[in-house]
Amino acid sequence: MKDVLAKIINRAVELGADYSEIRAQTLHKTMLTIKEGRVEATKQGVEEGSAIRVLVRGSWGFASTGSFESERLREAITEACKMARAASLRSKEPVKLSEAKPVEAKVTLRPKIDPSAVPVEEKIETAIKTNDAVMKYDKRIRSCTVTYLDITGQDHFVNSDSAYIEQDKLYVWLAIGATARQNDVFTFSRESVGTTAGYELFDVESPEKMGTVAAKRAVDQLEAKPPKGGTFPAVLAPNVVGTFVHEAFGHLAEADLTLSGSVLSGKLGKKLASEMVTLYDDGTIEGAFGSFKYDDEGIPSQKTMLVKDGVVVGLMHNRETARKFGAEPTGNARAESFRVEPIIRMRNTIIAPKDFSFEEMIEDIKFGYYLKSVRGGEANLDGTFQVGIQEAYEIVKGEIGRGVRNASISGNTLETLHRVDAVGKEFELWPGVCGKGQAAFVCDGGGHTRVKEVLVGGSA
Repeated sequence: MKDVLAKIINRAVELGADYSEIRAQTLHKTMLTIKEGRVEATKQGVEEGSAIRVLVRGSWGFASTGSFESERLREAITEACKMARAASLRSKEPVKLSEAKPVEAKVTLRPKIDPSAVPVEEKIETAIKTNDAVMKYDKRIRSCTVTYLDITGQDHFVNSDSAYIEQDKLYVWLAIGATARQNDVFTFSRESVGTTAGYELFDVESPEKMGTVAAKRAVDQLEAKPPKGGTFPAVLAPNVVGTFVHEAFGHLAEADLTLSGSVLSGKLGKKLASEMVTLYDDGTIEGAFGSFKYDDEGIPSQKTMLVKDGVVVGLMHNRETARKFGAEPTGNARAESFRVEPIIRMRNTIIAPKDFSFEEMIEDIKFGYYLKSVRGGEANLDGTFQVGIQEAYEIVKGEIGRGVRNASISGNTLETLHRVDAVGKEFELWPGVCGKGQAAFVCDGGGHTRVKEVLVGGSA
């Protein structure tokens, strides 16, 4: 494979490319959907192909092909160079890349249980056991959907800077959606697990355990009440603070979006949060759903500091934005597949734990909310955000009180970060799938986080 790809890189030079790269990918996928104990969909297959990106006269050209054959690759790189040349005629600012040390490496994963070696019947059984744990929990459970996905395979990366990387890929993911109903009250609960380790995930997160968690949340919320609208102190559990950090701050710190006008534009070195806030994005955490060794530009993954003690100290970069900011690339260039170009994406985005216990964080709150589990969230480049909460509780006189359903929090990201006055000792990460035109597997979390005040409203 290396010799074949190197010849195509040489062809790009002959065609006038100033820079070129190829990602050749083979992925084996299993996808299952179980609804109320019935197997609704089962898919297994192999996806393979090559992505070619070239830089000609300061403009990008991209082409992909579902082949590793030399002739098809030659056709694709010729097409990519034509596209780049045409784009350069209208380019106002030529693309320049930061320097990157060429890497030659082979990354081999050795899971305890390789999901590709697990029979599909066993994977179906895992999903059905999860479903059964949900449906049998309480007669008020009305429905359950279990989705399973695993991906294994290998990427080959070569570029004109003499980099060559072979890298194994492995993801295992299971998600649950459960509903419950009592009279005219309808609730929904979601739970998910994911790893880049192996199928041994289910030795720790057993189907019975996951199903029970999802079902209990749905049933408990039947007895909960809507929140009081208004501004209150709140303690955000790692599941919630992770989504807040990812959606409300993380996207703003992706350098391409910073350049597009996010509120972090021109704010490097400025204090934009309380001293309790230290945020980072780290692609090196073993087994985490957003971890990998090298990104899709051949840059080593790393821990990237974004905020330290309230001061913005960094952004997430690819080679192009790193050059514009006079920074180093951070290993955040990721592509969903060989069919698309790499763009800047988060990996594992975290608020760093501090020294507070949970009891210390709630003891001084006369009335507020403990926000335990998230439903979803969104944010805008102007820094406004909204996060839906699927499980929450009142805090009354320093004690956890009644459950609250269909809550949400909203506000301005930077104002909210200024109001953080305590971060807990715990460290928890939660897997997810982020959309930014392409899907990317990520994690987020950290420690419990207390906000002096945040706007709490109804369902979002």
